[in-house]
Amino acid sequence: MRWILLLLVLLNVFYYVWHQQQAPLRAKEVAPTSSYQGARKDIRLLSETTAPRARVSEPAEEESPASAAVCLFLGSFEEEARAKVVEQRLLSLDIQAQVRSVDAAAGVEYWVYLPPLASRQASLRQLRELQARRIDSYIITQGDLANGISLGIFPRSDSADSVMQRLREVGYEPQMRELSRAHRSFWVRVAPESRRLADEFLLGRLAGDFAGLQHQLMPCEGVALLQ
Repeated sequence: MRWILLLLVLLNVFYYVWHQQQAPLRAKEVAPTSSYQGARKDIRLLSETTAPRARVSEPAEEESPASAAVCLFLGSFEEEARAKVVEQRLLSLDIQAQVRSVDAAAGVEYWVYLPPLASRQASLRQLRELQARRIDSYIITQGDLANGISLGIFPRSDSADSVMQRLREVGYEPQMRELSRAHRSFWVRVAPESRRLADEFLLGRLAGDFAGLQHQLMPCEGVALLQ
């Protein structure tokens, strides 16, 4: 009985295996073409993307430096007192004005001198010798040539050379130094905020009262350039 039961089990197993081998193969499910096409549409190449480019802000151009303030200058005056009169007249009209002095180069002068000796007493003895020879001279009291002897300041180099030659002939060794000669004049400076008040009518009246009065527009701090 037991062998019969075992035989039936084996037969069932063989039958199951044979049945599986004889069953038709199932077709593998494939996604529809339309789904594939739809998915393909969602695929984008990196080269096709148009990501917005970051805008690089260019540095702002530097502002050009403001031009220097320009003032009106009235002058020139040889005497400061006359410049003060013009200044007071402008101030009475609520025009901001100020007198400015200008030192302009006016040429070169030539100073002939004898250098200082070892002591002041020695320089004084030398001075008396020169005066005994009737040579104009005086002791220098200050500066790097203190206790030296000045023999004159001359406007021309040939005049200075002549004096030096005369001194060498009598045994002295003079030296010469060039000195810049300056000419001081006075101008009345009108502030930039008051320039509009100094119109042509006012300038004409001032020119009538002060002969030779000139007016120039110059940088407020460039008055030294006036000649």
